[in-house]
Amino acid sequence: MQQPDLSGAPWRKSSLSGEGASCVEMAFVGKDVAVRDTKDRDGGTLIFRRNDWTTFINGIKNGALDSLT
Repeated sequence: MQQPDLSGAPWRKSSLSGEGASCVEMAFVGKDVAVRDTKDRDGGTLIFRRNDWTTFINGIKNGALDSLT
């Protein structure tokens, strides 16, 4: 997968992050979703295809990933 251009990405922080220490930001970039650590924005970015991101989020919402904690 080719790295998308993130220079103008519309980053947004999770509404549940608050002022806590565990925050992530995500941005829709073309057909991809970019995810990074709010506190370490230069520390790397994970890139997902939108359909994979949707499957991941749906897994969180329906409890399919609860056994991983």
